[in-house]
Amino acid sequence: MPEKFSLKKKLSRLLMLDLLKGLALTFKYNFKALTQARQGGNPNSPIYTECYPEERPKVAERFRGAPRLNLHPETGETLCIACNLCAIVCPENCIYVGATSRLYTEDGKQKKKKVLTTFVYDTSRCMFCDLCVEVCPTDCLELTQEFELATYSRAGLVWDRELLEKGREIVRYGK
Repeated sequence: MPEKFSLKKKLSRLLMLDLLKGLALTFKYNFKALTQARQGGNPNSPIYTECYPEERPKVAERFRGAPRLNLHPETGETLCIACNLCAIVCPENCIYVGATSRLYTEDGKQKKKKVLTTFVYDTSRCMFCDLCVEVCPTDCLELTQEFELATYSRAGLVWDRELLEKGREIVRYGK
């Protein structure tokens, strides 16, 4: 047998009183935050709207963003020794390191040295775990604080050595 609703319950549903109670609570907290921000109130609870393109947000110091291959400050050559450790430790397999061997003479002896030819980093697969940076013996790989990685195609998320060394062009908005 169907349960009969009381008149009070029917009016509550018709007028959506639960929704109105929730909205009243939301407006109460928003109004409180707005008045505190205008009065120079508590700095720990500022108004939370950011004017993002004009004002760049403060990123945490430990934030892990866009990858970069560092260069030697004096010679301008890459610090990467093509050891392939970053590609091996990467859980997402988003790093490819290509290298060739080059012969050179030192102290009259012929020696072999690995030379980096290609370095491909697929940021669409990367979960920014920082394992590749931690395992790098020469500190050539680094995750910067750049967070704007959006592109119009997936191909734009696969970065080659040249792009990793010079970095992406950052679009600055505002004045």
